[in-house]
Amino acid sequence: MENLFGLSLDALSAWFETAGEKKFRGTQVYKWLYKFGADSFDDMTDLSKALREKLAASATIIKPLPVSVLSSGENGSQAAQKIMFDLPDGLRIESVYIPEDDRKTVCLSTQAGCALGCVFCATGTMGLSRNLTAGEIAGQLIHIRKHIDPDITNVVLMGMGEPFQNYDNTMTACEILTSQNGPGVGKKKITISTAGLVPEIIRYADERRQYSLAVSLNATDDDTRRKLMPIAKKYPLKELLSSLKHYNAHGRNRVTLEYVLISGVNDSTDDVKRLIKIVSSVGRCKVNVIVFNPVGHSPLRAPENETTERFMKQLSVINVPLTLRKSRGSNIAAACGQLAVKSNTVPSANKNPS
Repeated sequence: MENLFGLSLDALSAWFETAGEKKFRGTQVYKWLYKFGADSFDDMTDLSKALREKLAASATIIKPLPVSVLSSGENGSQAAQKIMFDLPDGLRIESVYIPEDDRKTVCLSTQAGCALGCVFCATGTMGLSRNLTAGEIAGQLIHIRKHIDPDITNVVLMGMGEPFQNYDNTMTACEILTSQNGPGVGKKKITISTAGLVPEIIRYADERRQYSLAVSLNATDDDTRRKLMPIAKKYPLKELLSSLKHYNAHGRNRVTLEYVLISGVNDSTDDVKRLIKIVSSVGRCKVNVIVFNPVGHSPLRAPENETTERFMKQLSVINVPLTLRKSRGSNIAAACGQLAVKSNTVPSANKNPS
């Protein structure tokens, strides 16, 4: 039986036509799945009983299933929450809900694990089990919106995995999340983060995608960046920065340069000087500095407060928006770079479905 959860509107409408039904049924079911979060065909009360029975006999609705929710306990009702989901093949993923005064953000995963092995990220220690389907990506938000908070304002694809290694499913999921027949999240309120996959950045720009783009920079010279992010061996800074200039020539939104600040690694005055040059060469951009969050037994450490303050003061001369981003949920391993599931195993035959 076909799992309808995760199909685009066009695919769902085509499925109904193939099943001998009117095309508009696709829109009806699409709305039930993604706007109202229906768990079964019986929930779809504007469909006839006969059609619901037909659907139950020929199709299914399979979503990520929540198995645990951890609250950071900080800020009372504005505590961050980490949600762990079971997938049909036994793999697990995590999402994070981050409420703030006028902003309610959900951080979604796009892969079970990650193949890139960035040394400052816990997910990288897991390796990659497989890509998530569009339904498994979108389903995280659908659940959080239905059961935790219906008023989500922002979505960041910065959880487990590299979104651009799962490009097509990630884009289908974003189309679902921004649909007015679905959650209706504003396109500019969705941010897709990449470690710097140059061909996909260029493709993303050429397709004129309207979601915001964030790129993990994290170092201002190739040697340091290769040590932090193995993907930099394939795509050195010169190629990455060229792709960002291409994006700026075609994209509608400023690219965000993300910089995880690590003690003794990328926090020197020379790093600041090189970062200023990079920002100048990219042009239209934003810079988010994120103080390193502890990851397992990693020897890496966050800088002292005085070092962070000095770094930000020296960097403040850049003529683009600059933010020192405060991580939430570090006490439940839900902060930036801390998501990981220890029990993920999957038979090799099931690995890496696209």
